Amino acid sequence: MSGDARSVSGDVLRRPGAGRGRRIGAAIGRALWWSAAVFGLPFGLLALWWVLSADSETFYLPPLSEILASFDDVWWHSDRLRADVLPSLLRLAAGFLLAVAVGVGLGVLIGSFRRVRAFCEPVLEFLRAIPPPVLVPVLMLFAGFGNTMKVLVVLSGCVWPILLNTVEGVRAVDEVLAETCRCYGIRGPARLWHLVVRSASPQIVTGLRQALSVGIILMVISEMFAANNGLGFTIIQFQRTFAVTDMWTGILLLGLLGFLLAMLLRLFERSALRWYLGLRHSQRDDGQR
Repeated sequence: MSGDARSVSGDVLRRPGAGRGRRIGAAIGRALWWSAAVFGLPFGLLALWWVLSADSETFYLPPLSEILASFDDVWWHSDRLRADVLPSLLRLAAGFLLAVAVGVGLGVLIGSFRRVRAFCEPVLEFLRAIPPPVLVPVLMLFAGFGNTMKVLVVLSGCVWPILLNTVEGVRAVDEVLAETCRCYGIRGPARLWHLVVRSASPQIVTGLRQALSVGIILMVISEMFAANNGLGFTIIQFQRTFAVTDMWTGILLLGLLGFLLAMLLRLFERSALRWYLGLRHSQRDDGQR
């Protein structure tokens, strides 16, 4: 065998291993970049807060080191996770899921029929202009002071981003795909699921992201008005008893919960919209060529 032939055969034998190594290296690089992008700014802001508040003697702005030191005693080594955090999360989950069901259902109905959309649009514009916290006293009159009122408050705020994004997503269904379904006789639930909902799903997920932040805000507000447990209730009790450091731990916990819930929603988005993200990635690659 000649030297050139041995060199070519060696390259062929080394190529699979080299390709696998490059893929692993690229995956590690993407993971490091993602970690730096997700955690870099929060840790940087916490470090800045730590430095700026280190010598603070203000009663209302204690040092971050003092807040973190009391975090364990306030939340981990007490019954507050079960008594306050869990009820808040359950109320948020109930209101959010109800909003998803109502928003997606009505959004598909309104977006699919032009006359229904024209009939409902003025009412939708009027209702969504009303700030949900204003409805808290009204809902207290009808639903009392229990969990039902708090779930309805979360529902009343979360439903609008989901509903409006679903309507826009359904309106933007590709006419070519709709005509193709018509030609192949795809109708009823199959057309609804595989064409309408699938086409509108990126917009629906955008509405879910917006609704999640609104839901966390309304969860806290509803518990501040009338409650005997929950994160909002606990934070306002800390404030009224001048337990300022404990109050700051509650605010930090709220931010941490919001971050974790947003990450869970991002994972759901990556799983449910894999086809859409792949399509967008391929279109971006084609545009760069």
